[in-house]
Amino acid sequence: MMGFADLRFFIWVLLILSLAKGLYAVDRYYINCGSSSDVIVGNITYVSDRSASRFITTSQDILADSNLNSITPSEDSQVFRTARIFNGPSRYTFPITQSGRHWIRLHFFPFIYQNYNMSSASFSVFSDRTTLLSDFSPQNATVKEYSVNITNGDLLITFSPSTNSFAYVNAIEVVSVPDTLITDDASLYNPSGVYSGLVNQALETVVRVNMGGPLVSLVNDTLGRTWISDSSFLIQPNLATTISNIPAVRYPEGGANPETAPQTVYGTCRKMNSASDPSSNFNVTWGFPVDQGFRYLIRLHFCDIVSTSAYQLLFNVYIGSSFVSQDLDLSTRFQGHLATAYFMDFVTPSVSASNITVSVGPSPRSSYSDAFLNGLEIMKMNNSEGRLAGASILPTFPGSKLNVGMIVGVSVGAAVALLMVFLIIFLVHRRRRIERLNSKTWIPISVTMGSKYSTTGTNISVGSNMSYRIPFLAVQEATNNFDENGVIGVGGFGKVYKGELSDGTKVAVKRGNPRSQQGLAEFRTEIEMLSQFRHRHLVSLIGYCDEKNEMILVYEYMVNGTLKGHLYGSNPRSLSWKERLEICIGSARGLHYLHTGYAKAVIHRDVKSANILVDENFMAKVADFGLSKTGPEIDQTHVSTAVKGSFGYLDPEYFRRQQLTEKSDVYSFGVVLFEVLCARPVIDPSLPREMVNLAEWAMKWQKKGQLDQIIDPSLVGKIKPDSLRKYGETAEKCLAEYGVDRPSMGDVLWNLEYALQLQEAVVDNDPEENSTNVIGELSPQVGEFNNGETSPSMARFETSSVDDLSGVSMSRVFSQLIKSEGR
Repeated sequence: MMGFADLRFFIWVLLILSLAKGLYAVDRYYINCGSSSDVIVGNITYVSDRSASRFITTSQDILADSNLNSITPSEDSQVFRTARIFNGPSRYTFPITQSGRHWIRLHFFPFIYQNYNMSSASFSVFSDRTTLLSDFSPQNATVKEYSVNITNGDLLITFSPSTNSFAYVNAIEVVSVPDTLITDDASLYNPSGVYSGLVNQALETVVRVNMGGPLVSLVNDTLGRTWISDSSFLIQPNLATTISNIPAVRYPEGGANPETAPQTVYGTCRKMNSASDPSSNFNVTWGFPVDQGFRYLIRLHFCDIVSTSAYQLLFNVYIGSSFVSQDLDLSTRFQGHLATAYFMDFVTPSVSASNITVSVGPSPRSSYSDAFLNGLEIMKMNNSEGRLAGASILPTFPGSKLNVGMIVGVSVGAAVALLMVFLIIFLVHRRRRIERLNSKTWIPISVTMGSKYSTTGTNISVGSNMSYRIPFLAVQEATNNFDENGVIGVGGFGKVYKGELSDGTKVAVKRGNPRSQQGLAEFRTEIEMLSQFRHRHLVSLIGYCDEKNEMILVYEYMVNGTLKGHLYGSNPRSLSWKERLEICIGSARGLHYLHTGYAKAVIHRDVKSANILVDENFMAKVADFGLSKTGPEIDQTHVSTAVKGSFGYLDPEYFRRQQLTEKSDVYSFGVVLFEVLCARPVIDPSLPREMVNLAEWAMKWQKKGQLDQIIDPSLVGKIKPDSLRKYGETAEKCLAEYGVDRPSMGDVLWNLEYALQLQEAVVDNDPEENSTNVIGELSPQVGEFNNGETSPSMARFETSSVDDLSGVSMSRVFSQLIKSEGR
């Protein structure tokens, strides 16, 4: 008689054989969730949820069917028309026949079914012990793809609703991955080396791109993958062009093959648009949004369909600002053969920015100036806690059985461990008390601080004429031992904690993450910069700590958080137009002071809404000077330096030429101006292609004279047309392609002040409507400022701005200049 295990295996063999169309895979499951019928997409059959009910463990069956008219027609739209809903922890159990790497693809599309509005659903998803999604709430058609290594037994996929919510899924795929697709080794950079252990990593596909070619759908890919066009990721599309020669592609023996990437990917590429200038020297760059705090596997696909003969084209490849391949010559690798598929794998350091850039550019050793890229894949790697998202805890599953001995053992072990922890805490606390009693002084800071403090033991108070390093113990006490509940932000340098000094002063404590890409250089720069400057529109540095290999910066606490948080972040308060203008004006004053208030200009290099903080009175202060750099000497026009900054805000001229000036800050500030007006992220890949990049999208509407069509809905009808016109003109000037055509921050400041005046009142003898620089039209004194000279009135402003005006309203100063009685 056939046993249960044999019967189950037999059933699964039949199911696999019935599903297998195209490339054969040992494990191959496609489930059309919530449906009573199978659907066919391309060469794949998704079996009905009812037929696959044996895989599902859930408290109740809720099968949702959408209104067909609510689904946008597409090739794979059929699997989005139904969904299975979960009110509690539920799971799918898939028997795995062959151990090794498997793909998990989860399809989501929110629609309304009875009392379930799927747009409001929030849930987490786990694969065995790996967190795939945490508090996830899909807002449009989404496919999440993961690659996990299964050593034996069943694959469990668990759906866990967030508190007072529910979970759902439209379709699930579990498919064996060819062993050769992900090898165990990859290259490291920054610092260079070899990364081993990829086989054991869980991966999430962030993006899979076909450079220079169209969408490659699951129908055209033997492994059911989707490759999207690179157009929306190009930072400067005008610098690139495309080439296609699909029939020429050849696969080498023992290297890349059709499973690595299809011929349609290797047969198209994006290359330098350098035909008109053979000596061109620029990079073609793509930018991709990513989650911070994770490492990424980046796979670059190359196939030389560009060259007409071998051994002539060499080019450089960069990830971020790091060389990952210098003088790459593909023909040398394949004994002079061109059009041969080739790929390179790189593992990044832990990413501290919100984006990853990939660039190709010419090599000085090449016979001619060109560079290209055919395809790219970015995959997030699980962290040390086995997570690909969030900090969710795998739920206790209803009906699960645990070994009683294990429970007893764990309980006893936990009790002993808890006792040990208390003992260790007691000893450590005692030791620190002794150290505190023995320590009476602080080590003076090595630079002249702008902020002054006195200390007694671990007590810190504001107001003394002495400047000190802050001891680690004092910082620890201020933050309640870096309590995670006190985290108010996470940046490229590390986490930021809310703290309170012993005298009641509230502070923001930025603690460096040793795994961050930002480190000692940024730490020193921040201290050096902020110790030299005092201005009410720059965040004040209270002190720093470098004990115990820590890098900690302590700032004044800004109670209302970041400008970004008020525009589209977690802060629910919507800012009025006047408040937004005043925040922009304050930020412009801070930047103007950086550019002009010191012997040499200081260029911030990371101007963005997340680095503009707001105090209790909603006064803006510019923050985060870790990437700042002093400007050029008097006899120089720029500083040549590696490109640093944030994707979406980067000055394209600086990025292209690696030549930094104050006008790079002006460009970034122009992006912020549109961000303030539209209240949306500067890069949003979920939007249609023409809307992804805020600066490009807003400029199109500005040049059409229809900027009012894209403003924040909460501002509709609340901005006076003249104020919006002046504001839009100012932002447009800031985003000029070449720095020489952009205004100075002083010009920007005055134009924003004028936009505020236009919003609050009608000015007598209003200048010409279409003026771009009102300063030159308002008064001769201000006009002289724009010509590089300083009038007496302007000199008073310059002096006041440097000394911070001692609280004098800049609006009053400006009013005296533009009103007749002030003249």
